[in-house]
This record gives sequence, C-alpha cells and structure tokens, in this order.
Amino acid sequence: MCVCTYSALLTGARPVRNMRAVSSLVPARFLTLTAHLVIVITIFWSRENNVLACLPLDTTPEEYNSRDTELVVALSVTLGLFAIELAGFLSGVSMFNSSQGLLSTAAHASAAVSLLFFLFEQWNCSLYWWIFAFCSALPAFVEVVLFIAVFGLKKKPF
Repeated sequence: MCVCTYSALLTGARPVRNMRAVSSLVPARFLTLTAHLVIVITIFWSRENNVLACLPLDTTPEEYNSRDTELVVALSVTLGLFAIELAGFLSGVSMFNSSQGLLSTAAHASAAVSLLFFLFEQWNCSLYWWIFAFCSALPAFVEVVLFIAVFGLKKKPF
C-alpha cells in the first residue's frame, strides 16, 4: 500500500511505502538474532553432554577430543558469522531491508528452536552442521552480498 499525493505524482517523486511491516521486522530480527546468539554461547559452555551424545558408549579419549574439536570449530564459525550479520544489521546496511529482515528472522527463530532441542535432547553433533548451514551461513551469506551491493556497487540498502 502506497501513500501518494497529487503533487508527488506530478513531480515524479517516489511514493512513500508503508513502513510498518519493515519497522516491525527490525525488533523481531534483533530479538531472534540475540536469542540464537545466547543459545550458541550456552551450548559452547555446556558442550560436554552433546559431545558424549555423539559418541558410542565405549569411546576413547581421542574420539572424544576429535568430536569436541569439531563442535568447538562449528560453534566458533557460527560466532564469526554472528559478527558479520550484527555488523551489517547495526551499521544500517540491512536494517531496513525487508527481504533480509524476513530471512534473518525466520532463520534465527528456527535456529533458536532447533538448538534448544539440540541442547536439551542431546542430538547428534552432525545435526548441528545442518542447523548451521540453513540458519547461520545462509543469512550471513546474504548479508555479505548486501555489503558488496552497498559498499562495492553503491546501491541503496533497502
């Protein structure tokens, strides 16, 4: 829905879009991003049970260390992608981009729910990579594309 005035149509000015939907995505995106971040940090602190869930009952210390390192790397890369996404969001590059806002909100809400199950139900560590790909890497990739569009190609961020 556009709010158009007669003088705006005569001068060729762009009609003003209804920004209610976009402005409501901003706090939702921030809250889901923060929830996802808190859950990842919680898994980082209490990863021992999840690592043990990935291993058979008769495991060796080498297998445990290998799985623990795998989970630490996955969680560390996730935190790095958070830094990229928060930088784009807080700098304003993607704050009012409705497509990125919707994608990010949906991905991080899905990640928050999935990671809660991962944490409490002690899911297998290999499932974390699927959650990582769809809920962390995808929105961060789109954020990098928006960075390139805004700073490299000098496009408007929204």
